[in-house]
Amino acid sequence: MNTRVTDLLGIRVPVIQGAMARIADGKLAGAVSAAGGLGIIACGGAPLAWIEEQVRIAREIAGDAPLGANVMLMDPQAPQVAELLTKLRVDVVTTGAGSPANFMAAWKEAGIKVVPVVASSALAARMERMGADAVVAEGCEAGGHIGELTTMALVPSVCDAVRIPVIAAGGIADGRGMAAAFALGAEGVQVGTRFLTVEECCIADTYKERVLKAKDSDTVVTGRGSGHPVRGLKNKWARAMRKLECDAAANPDELEGMYAGSLRRAVEGDVDGGSMMAGQSAALVHERKTAAQAIADLLADAEVRGGMNLQQLACANAQRTGRAACAVEGKE
Repeated sequence: MNTRVTDLLGIRVPVIQGAMARIADGKLAGAVSAAGGLGIIACGGAPLAWIEEQVRIAREIAGDAPLGANVMLMDPQAPQVAELLTKLRVDVVTTGAGSPANFMAAWKEAGIKVVPVVASSALAARMERMGADAVVAEGCEAGGHIGELTTMALVPSVCDAVRIPVIAAGGIADGRGMAAAFALGAEGVQVGTRFLTVEECCIADTYKERVLKAKDSDTVVTGRGSGHPVRGLKNKWARAMRKLECDAAANPDELEGMYAGSLRRAVEGDVDGGSMMAGQSAALVHERKTAAQAIADLLADAEVRGGMNLQQLACANAQRTGRAACAVEGKE
């Protein structure tokens, strides 16, 4: 499948793996890149030695396939991470939580493609003026740090605002979501939650099982009061956080203490006392599989749906319910 995204990034399929902090390591990123997508190593808050090691691991798995890394620009060591990624010459850098202006020239000189994650059309247009090669338009259905706009509203708005390729993210976990993203104007998708349960993902089995069992109402947003909203699965930790956030001024120390290390605890298996970041699409994830199988399923289903006209889609949807194949006589 060829789109401007595959041509730009040098990948076989327009599927980018989301940069999930403490989760998206070299093993996962390498597996995604080897399967034809773009694997991303999440560098936010990570030691420089760890980042260098994960890039090495990913390249051992992916071979010559393109590899990406994510820089969280709020990270105090973002300048050091940016310099290291330039030295390591990763193929793509995605960014979030700030402006990549200070690093853009060095990345470009090193031949690195720069793809900021944006939550508004205004920010997307600004990134294009700055020289970004593409943008990821991420709706609030996504897991982890989120904006306010939904994918359905954000993606077409961003597509109307820029000429560079747009990659859709937020709530996409199967072929239906991918086909919908392309209908909205995107030329690729970024997927995070679907990769939480693949074999190459490092999170504990208890975390994976919570994702597999999740219903559509099983995520919650914490941190709105602090200005840094985060979506994750409901659990004891999330309920306690929401309660404390109702009176944040009276509980600042307790809130800070609960935030500290919360994601690490979940990744290591504390599914009651940690922050299990996941998007609303967790309700659509029912199998573990490998990264390669997840990508193949996503693409195959999306291509089937993308080859249908509206009448055929309506008929296929009717068949799914067990009702008549089509409400219009003579239509197949």
